[in-house]
Amino acid sequence: MVNKSIFREYDIRGIVGPELNKESVKLIGYFLGKKVYEQFQENAYVAIGYDARTHSPELFSYLTSGFNQAGCKVLGMGMVATGVNYFANYQNFKIEGKTVQPNASVMITGSHNPSNYNGFKITLDKAPFFANDIYSLGDEIVASSIEIEDNDTHFEINVKSVYIDYIVNEFAHLKAMPQKLIIDCGNGVADTVLTTILDRLELNYDGLYCEPDGTFPNHHPDPSDPHNLVDIVESLKGDYDYGFAYDGDADRIAFLTKKHNVKGDIMAILFAKTMDNPTIIGEVKCTQIMYDIINASGKAIMYKTGHSNLKVKLKETNADLAAEVSGHIFFNDRFFGFDDAIYATFRLLELVQQGMDIDAEIDALPKTYSTEEIKVKTTEEEKFLLVNKLKELLKNPPLDFPKIIDIIEVDGVRVIFEKGWGLVRASNTTPILVTRFESTDELLAKEYEDKLNALIQTAKNEISSITN
Repeated sequence: MVNKSIFREYDIRGIVGPELNKESVKLIGYFLGKKVYEQFQENAYVAIGYDARTHSPELFSYLTSGFNQAGCKVLGMGMVATGVNYFANYQNFKIEGKTVQPNASVMITGSHNPSNYNGFKITLDKAPFFANDIYSLGDEIVASSIEIEDNDTHFEINVKSVYIDYIVNEFAHLKAMPQKLIIDCGNGVADTVLTTILDRLELNYDGLYCEPDGTFPNHHPDPSDPHNLVDIVESLKGDYDYGFAYDGDADRIAFLTKKHNVKGDIMAILFAKTMDNPTIIGEVKCTQIMYDIINASGKAIMYKTGHSNLKVKLKETNADLAAEVSGHIFFNDRFFGFDDAIYATFRLLELVQQGMDIDAEIDALPKTYSTEEIKVKTTEEEKFLLVNKLKELLKNPPLDFPKIIDIIEVDGVRVIFEKGWGLVRASNTTPILVTRFESTDELLAKEYEDKLNALIQTAKNEISSITN
């Protein structure tokens, strides 16, 4: 029996063995393959790569069996970074004497999740396959009783060398930059390409934990958690100028100077400064400073959290860039519009080479006080109910509630106060509410947090009284 909970908003994800196993993964390949084949017939080519997790090659075999039974031809790229996987969708490969381009791709990755997890990030016809498409796929699979034959026949493609050549050519002007760099790959897949590019550009760097190892023996591969940046921060106390860290599948980046851990929304501000009349998309967790500064010289768009959501919005608006606080950076300017931490590394180095004083630019920004993401535990059944109940309560808030200037409901609820904002949204991947608070006044930031948390508790109590 296939567990329907593995079918998530942005991808398919679960524990290997109980949830992702020979039966379920073959069915995922088959039913996904049917959709690809229906659209592209004999030209149905699917490119598949995987991360460093010990079970990823096994899942590749199961997934390939499903695609083969559906009539698709599989292009196997081996162990790659997610950005390299996406890149394959835009390249031509020689297969069976003819030139083909993938119609779909699957990245087998557990990203930054614990080592017993894995999953699939899916692209169909260069667009994310997510949300209702994934949920509908899950319904078909759960209702199925078909058996899939073992058949992991595939054609090998060397997309890594094509990607390396592309990056080296695009950033040839960075060759022999004098700044000293420290990189932390977190034993993920960043270094399936990264140090080769750095070497060919003759850059001055040292690497931490570059060897891919899906057991992640040194630290968890999540650079949005400061605990996982201890080694790189310590290195920057020495003679290194800049540091870069990556998550398990290298689609998220952390960028550090000697003074700052530069979050994704601040990176967006820095990149926007180099663009004429920029259009930049941010998620609901981004600092208000980003929206205000970018709107002064271009256009800033607030949109839903989630890499699939932002990729779709980027194409819809033809914006230059999209950014998540966590370090997903999507370049549509001079690139293909997907999140790729390796590519982002060299765009950041380009800012330095062009003479931007990163620390000075950040120090000059208006001062705000903001929390990290604060997670409120709840249940899958209750999390969206809580957000809806909170919206109701905000229509008639308590008398001592801070003055509300506006309420933005693009993703959860972002409450705009006179000197800041508070966000409450339901996570699409875990049973939690995600909250964040910001103000130009430290005490007010704390007040916004306390008052919204009290309202969340009221919402919980009201829902509990109805359901019990």
